[in-house]
This record gives sequence, structure tokens and C-alpha cells, in this order.
Amino acid sequence: MMLLILGGTVIDPSLGINEPKDILIEDGKIKAIDKPGSFDSLFKSAGVRTLNAQGKIIAPGFFDVHVHLREPGLEYKETIASGTRAALLGGFTSVACMANTLPVNDHALITRFILEKAREANNSRVFPIGAVTKGLKGEELSEIGMMVEAGVRALSDDGMPIMNSALMRKAMEYASTFDVPIISHAEDLNLSQGAPMNEGAVSSLLGYRGNPAASEEIMVAREIALARLTGARLHIAHISTREGVEHVRRAKEAGLKVTAEVTPHHLVMSDRMIMECSHGCTHRHERADYKMAPPLRSPEHQEALLNALNEGVIDMVASDHAPHGCVDKETEFELAANGILGLQTTVPILLGLVHQKKLKLERMIESLSTAPGKLFSHQVTIQVGAIADLTLLDLDREWVLTADQLASKSSNSPFSGRAFRGASYATIVAGEVKWVSGGLS
Repeated sequence: MMLLILGGTVIDPSLGINEPKDILIEDGKIKAIDKPGSFDSLFKSAGVRTLNAQGKIIAPGFFDVHVHLREPGLEYKETIASGTRAALLGGFTSVACMANTLPVNDHALITRFILEKAREANNSRVFPIGAVTKGLKGEELSEIGMMVEAGVRALSDDGMPIMNSALMRKAMEYASTFDVPIISHAEDLNLSQGAPMNEGAVSSLLGYRGNPAASEEIMVAREIALARLTGARLHIAHISTREGVEHVRRAKEAGLKVTAEVTPHHLVMSDRMIMECSHGCTHRHERADYKMAPPLRSPEHQEALLNALNEGVIDMVASDHAPHGCVDKETEFELAANGILGLQTTVPILLGLVHQKKLKLERMIESLSTAPGKLFSHQVTIQVGAIADLTLLDLDREWVLTADQLASKSSNSPFSGRAFRGASYATIVAGEVKWVSGGLS
């Protein structure tokens, strides 16, 4: 079976391509790319399906490097099947899932379970992230070699920073041996002390304890110092502070193997929205949809993050998709679980920034495809012979996010009811159209 994608504009920043092209796919790979109309002779051939991409953007397959799929153990929040279905609808051909499951993915058996469930779901590709320490306790290293052999592609105790510097050094040394990155949740727990929001004027007005920006800054600096010492590949997850960004900038200038990601919500929301929700929310627990870790920071940090993404100091955007059930969120702000859904809102949020001319479309595509793929050593490109993982975008579709559109088992999103312009249009994995907002002929 062949697939013809007709009439779209191919944008692949890694190759410097931005022009109309038709694409012919066979056996899961890109067989040919040529100017529009080049494959007209195949249009009505037997065994050839067509996808009309007129007016759409064809990008390398989007890769979300920071997703919580919750399975095993927390299936009431999400399953691998429901999470990867949400990924498809959001335009993601690949996702990397964090280790904070129950039991924790700190053993090869759990890694294999996740990969088997992903094969059964047959949606987006799944790249498991293994726990750095057993049980995410920060006390003893996991069996890193066994997990890598089973299929783990990175290591992280996400959500639980490793406070012991000597242990983190040892983890980086082991990770370097297997050439996998360490993903750091940069937070000094001695400073943050479980505070529910950013420390600043808004936290003072609302009467909440604050998590200072220094909590992240200190740990980013430590992680970079250890990466310099060990030569490890270091990735800073969901960076949220201006000072943290500056540490990453200097590390890159020094030639260290350091990368960073930012979430869409840290780009478009600030702690002021928590205060606005305090006055405008119908129910007090609605404020909990704005609670996350790291917390929403002040507008000054928000601006610095967007500038750093445009400059490439921040390499990529990751959703930090964190589904939670009602029991986790419908409570007081201080007690609510951290995190929001992200797989189906990342692309429209970023396209909103593109329309506002705050982010270039090519940079957006690079941050969702080439850069994440490089982190996980997974080639993401549009060229002959490459695996046909593609994301199609509709830049002008106007729509409103409603609960019935969510493929996730959870619905914790502050973007519910929000109007968007732009969305994913189709998601193709290994040449198979897994989802399309239209139809195949």
C-alpha cells in the first residue's frame, strides 16, 4: 500500500525546506518527494491512497519528550492507550513517558510492560524514561544497564529532584556509559518546601507560601556543574525561570552537552492568572488547574522563556502532560495535585504564539520535532529513505476546546472553553495515517 500526500507545504528546518511538495510513502518510509503534480500518474492507481493536504503544513513528526502516561498503577488517571490516543489527536507521532508510575519504572520488567502496552495500543511511538533511583526515593540507583537493555531511552526522577549531589554525579557517570541523557527536575526542596505557587507579589496577596525562583536556579547550576564534571548529557525539564535560562545559556557557550525544554503553559500563563481565577472561578477548586510544578512564574520569567525559545537557548517544547482524576484536583489549591493536560493543547497554544508573531513557525516546528528527536537519538526528518513519521498542521482552523474533545481519561486543563486558531490536522506514524481531521480517498 502506498500513500500520496498532495498539496501541502513541507517545512523541515533541519533541511532548510519550506516549499510546496507532494510526498510518496511506501512500506513505512518516504519513497519520493517532488514538486506538486509529479505523482499524478499514480493518483487513481490500485493500492494507492491519497491524503489531501491542500493549504496544510507538513512537518517532521512531532515528539513530546515529557509525558505522564500513568500506567501501570494509576489507570484511573490515564492509560498508555488513552494517552497515546491523545498524542495522536495532538499531532505527536512519538512520546517519552516519565517513570513515576506505580510501581515505578525502575526495573526492566516495568519497561517491558510499558513497551508491550504501547505495541497493543498501536498509536504513537512510546519511549520509556527510566527512574534514576529506586522508587524515586533518591537513595539508591536503579538497575540502569538492565533498563537500557530493555528499552529505556533516558533517565529521570521527574517530580522528585535528586538532592544528593554525590548520587547525581554517580547517576550521570552511569548514564554516560550507556549514552542516555539524564533529565533533571531542577528544584531545591529545602527552599520550595512544597509551596503551591511562585514566590512573589501574587503569593503574598493570596496568602500562600511561595516557591522562589532561586529553588530552580540553584539546582540548574548544580546539574550543570556535575555535567561538566562527568561529561554527561544533561537535559533540564520544564525550565521556568530567567536565571535558570542564563545558566543553560552559559553551559551551551562552554560546549557542554546541556539541553532544556519549556512547557506551553509556562510560555503563555503567569502566576497572575491564579489571582484572576480566585476572583472569576465559579468553584474554588477550579484554581487547582493552575497548580503545577514548577509553578507558573511572574510575567518577567514568562517573557524570558519565550525569548530563550526563539533564540534556541531553550531547545524544545514539551507538554508535561499530567492527567489527574477529580479526586486529585477537586480540592483546596494547596492540597491539589500538580499538573495539567498538555498533549492536545501544545500545538494550538504554540500556533497562537505564531499568529501573534511571537514565535516563528519554523522555530516552533524545530522545537517539536528535530530537537526532541536528537535528544532521544531518533531521526525526525522529511527526506527520501526516512521513516515516514509526519505531522500535518491546519494553521487557520478556529475552534473551542471542550471536554468531549479530550481523548485523555482526565480533564484537568485550564484551557477548557478556550478559543484557538490552529491545530494539528493529521498524524502519520511509519506511513500509516493514525488520525486525520478529514478523510482518506
